[in-house]
Amino acid sequence: MSARAVCPAKIAGSSEAIAIDPVRQRQAQSPAHIAGPPNSFITLRISILPVPSSPIDAMLASAARPALRRASVAFVSRPTTVAALTPAAGYATLREIEGRLKSIRNIEKITNTMKVVASTKLNRAMRAMSESKAFGETSNKVYEEAETKVPQEAKTLIVVASSDKGLCGGIHSALSKATRKKLLDNPHADLVILGEKCKAQLQREKSQNIVLSFANVGKDIPTFTEAQVIADHIFQLPKQYDNIEVLFNSYLSPVSYDQKTIHTYSVDSFQESANFSAFEIDDEELPNLREFSLANAIYWALAEGHACEQSARRNAMDNASKNAGEMIQKFQILFNRTRQAVITGELVEIITGESTTESCYAVPATILIYLFSPLGAAASEES
Repeated sequence: MSARAVCPAKIAGSSEAIAIDPVRQRQAQSPAHIAGPPNSFITLRISILPVPSSPIDAMLASAARPALRRASVAFVSRPTTVAALTPAAGYATLREIEGRLKSIRNIEKITNTMKVVASTKLNRAMRAMSESKAFGETSNKVYEEAETKVPQEAKTLIVVASSDKGLCGGIHSALSKATRKKLLDNPHADLVILGEKCKAQLQREKSQNIVLSFANVGKDIPTFTEAQVIADHIFQLPKQYDNIEVLFNSYLSPVSYDQKTIHTYSVDSFQESANFSAFEIDDEELPNLREFSLANAIYWALAEGHACEQSARRNAMDNASKNAGEMIQKFQILFNRTRQAVITGELVEIITGESTTESCYAVPATILIYLFSPLGAAASEES
């Protein structure tokens, strides 16, 4: 059967015929068009027409036949678009964007809570820092007035005051960087690390220098008892050190900190000081003075380092909350745009289907208009 032939067929027991107009549908070139199975490319247009029993009826049938063909071609050639329910490659779906928004909102809640907790702990840490600083500066004042100096080729021990907690910016990385600089000047110095953060960073390169480390440091506000226990373990080391340096983060402002070093000296170094004779002290009390000075220095370092950590954590959580808010705003805009695109695609599909349905009923309307036109009325009168 040809693509544009009209083949009338008589129906048994009826005075009507079926006009069959097969039209081969062209495959749409756009990837958005539906490409169905091969059988879907042939469409049969069926309409009920009266059997031409007179010349007038034959004229009407021949006049209606081109209209049927044009309507059939218009119907089958109209492409059917698919709504953008499935995004193109590289774009997220609505469900994925909604899940991402939910996770970012949860992270924002966590960072806001951690910021409030850090702000509360910072006030307590500042009071503890003020108390410890008074003890530490008093102990150092003795060595400053005695003009104690480190002897040449002295055995040096570096005590790094860190903690076990993270999420506080680069405060531990800055302390590890300052420790590496000191080891460049004195590569044979030993290390005692307080806290797991700096230990994990320094153990990769300077594991041979680490002689002692302490965990569970910085969970709460440091106390003098903890500092005293640490000092006792340091003095129990087999090697005797002429110079002990306590490295810690010094609090400058709520948004800045710096690395500072406190020196404690051995008994021999203190006795060889230039102004040692100005102090009236028994030789038996000198070891106790050294141990007490080291405990004060460690207590000062832990307390001030804890205050710097809480301040840095508060700033880090504040920045994280702001970044989360910006990400939520961007993803909300993306979610709204994607949802609007889906809705628009569905509306286009509905409108396209409605237009297709209207084109199906356009052929009978054309025949009726011709029949009731003056030309059709004149043809009927002549018959």
